[in-house]
Amino acid sequence: MSSSRQVTLARRARLSGHGVHSGKPVSIILHPAADNHGIRFLRTGLEGGRERLISARHDAVSASELCTIIGDHETGAISTIEHLMAALYASNIDNLLVEIDGAEVPIMDGSSAPFIAAIDRAGLVSQKVARRYLRVLKPVRVEKDGKFSELVPFARGFRLTVEIDFPTALIGRQKKTLDLTPDSFRDELQHARTFGFLKDVDHLRKAGFALGASLENTVAIDGDAILNPEGLRYRDEFIRHKMLDAVGDLALAGLPIIGHFRSWCSGHRMNVAVLEALFADRTAYEIVEDKRAEAPLAPVRSRVAAVACAPSVD
Repeated sequence: MSSSRQVTLARRARLSGHGVHSGKPVSIILHPAADNHGIRFLRTGLEGGRERLISARHDAVSASELCTIIGDHETGAISTIEHLMAALYASNIDNLLVEIDGAEVPIMDGSSAPFIAAIDRAGLVSQKVARRYLRVLKPVRVEKDGKFSELVPFARGFRLTVEIDFPTALIGRQKKTLDLTPDSFRDELQHARTFGFLKDVDHLRKAGFALGASLENTVAIDGDAILNPEGLRYRDEFIRHKMLDAVGDLALAGLPIIGHFRSWCSGHRMNVAVLEALFADRTAYEIVEDKRAEAPLAPVRSRVAAVACAPSVD
């Protein structure tokens, strides 16, 4: 679906689960938000009853090693936002308040599908203000240890080309190119789950990570074998999940991108780094409005029909 005007949810949506790293229970409520609000997280339940509002933008990222974290731990950070952010970006949602009562977005089944389902149940509405886009004007690239990520000009929307190479025959070298739309994300990426290697579990858990990981939310790899009884959801689920992660990280641009993202063996850190490099060069991008917004307002439809006036979806 596409709208020339900014988009928000028609009604609230609630999801509950636990953090893949913390293992702690957490709930989120997705609230409709006003024009030009952007995507913001409201962290509740902090010490002394405090709350903290954090904008979902690249300049709020405090860590990006195993997941993407916004805010700081001293005043209230929120981690593992990338699967939710990918779902919001791919659904063309411009304005939303994510209320969260813990430090980590619930992992759900390890993909974006539960978030997409919640969005579709809640429905979408067009707002009064024109959508704005971030258009890439010249190539911007970051490199480290032979890996790279880059954004280059591309006139026909947002394209991603992602390539990975793992030293196991089960994954090996995989490459995928996708022109991102709400339909292409739902058809090709939303169900791709996070994955991890059994050999790394003890080390990660001793460091305080992966405490909530299980076969219910992670594709577990032992050598060249998949431990999940159901196997893979896609033959190339690994590259699809890496692309899903990239969508979620690049959503931290704060605006939909008109450009082409390309990467080789990149991860959260380099996905965020290429945004930082882009915004550091004012000649590398421009912000443009959708001129179609001058037309009369029309409702925005999600893939699942929704009643726009209902008070909430819990």
